[in-house]
Amino acid sequence: MRIVQELLFVILFAAAVYLFSKKVRQIRRNILLGRDKDLNDHPDLRWKNVFLLAFGQKKMFRNPLVAILHFFVYAGFLIVNIEILEIILDGILGQHRLFVPVLGSLYPVLVGAFEVLAALVLAGCAIFFVRRNILKLKRFISKDLDGWPRSDANYILITEIVLMVLFLTMNAADQALQARGVEHYAVTGNLLVSGLFTPLFSGFSDGTLVLIERGCWWLHIVGILCFLNYLPYSKHLHIILAFPNAYYASLEPKGEMENMPAVQQEVQLMLQPELAANAPASDTMPKFGAKDVFDLTWKNLLDAYSCTECGRCSAACPANITGKLLSPRKIMMDTRDRLEEVGRNITANGTFTDDSKTLLRDYIKEEELRACTTCNACVQECPVSISPLDIILQLRRHLVMEESNAPAEWTGMFSNIENNMAPWKFSMDDRDKWAMEING
Repeated sequence: MRIVQELLFVILFAAAVYLFSKKVRQIRRNILLGRDKDLNDHPDLRWKNVFLLAFGQKKMFRNPLVAILHFFVYAGFLIVNIEILEIILDGILGQHRLFVPVLGSLYPVLVGAFEVLAALVLAGCAIFFVRRNILKLKRFISKDLDGWPRSDANYILITEIVLMVLFLTMNAADQALQARGVEHYAVTGNLLVSGLFTPLFSGFSDGTLVLIERGCWWLHIVGILCFLNYLPYSKHLHIILAFPNAYYASLEPKGEMENMPAVQQEVQLMLQPELAANAPASDTMPKFGAKDVFDLTWKNLLDAYSCTECGRCSAACPANITGKLLSPRKIMMDTRDRLEEVGRNITANGTFTDDSKTLLRDYIKEEELRACTTCNACVQECPVSISPLDIILQLRRHLVMEESNAPAEWTGMFSNIENNMAPWKFSMDDRDKWAMEING
């Protein structure tokens, strides 16, 4: 019977790892569809961002209570799952609590600490579930989250609550069996949290306790493996991607827009025509801005997969607050949805086959892009270093520079800049007349 269980576990574990690895490879391929961009400068500053923003969640601490709860859920869930190593080895080798003889008296201390974290994860998830579904904070009831995104968040919270309950119940039943000296149940010593509930199992028979303990063990590890494979399809992929996304975050000052060398060269030649003879020739016409995900950088696409859908960007966006169509959260969700659609197209056809769709217009409307004030509030608020603004600017650059598609107010400003070197309708000769009138 034990050999059958070992074989079943190995098959389940291998299948889960294979499916997870396959999806991760697809996501990596999708991200690398973006344009190349070198973001390997200043590694010291980048590692600092990883520790402060990704693991330390520095930006979250603007609201200390929520930040602490989120840190318990985030760090607690990651650390608690270290125990999965023992569970996996137990499952493969047909053992039970393999590390008890190895760690000795340290074992109950370590697992007890895991239990405290599990209890904190459980409490944090319960509070977050209430905030989303009973208190209904404004950023959680936005139409951006209608349908799957809202359900996704609840599924994750419920799953984490169930997994922690199974973990603590398994340990409590295990301790009850240890106290009775049941074979194969090594004595661990009292565990900090589950030990409080062990007396509740005193009325059960040995067979029932074994069934409860084994049932919770299987449900817990199968739940973890299912969660592992659900993760790449969920917004909770940020649990993994927050770290590389923080590392590759822009180190440029907020508000400093990226110029295109090709545009700078044209402007320079316009101002100094005599340089045209020495200007480097190019066989290809430069492409301005972005129309589809292929035109964005790989960092933009990594941003899309890293989005937590928390809505802090949209809650801080002045355009969104005043009722405009723009929602930075939706920009990121739309980019990810389009990228996933492109990925499925490539998987089905071996290479991308034109589907007559683009990120611009089919997913993100012109009105959304034009509502942006480029204030950087969304970039400032994002806890995992995402820049919706960069995507907005690239899509807007395409509209203006590739399609000559701009509102009349913008067109007038462009003409003034071209003719007068300023946004205002004053010639350069007349620009200083106000000073002459004062002196006169």
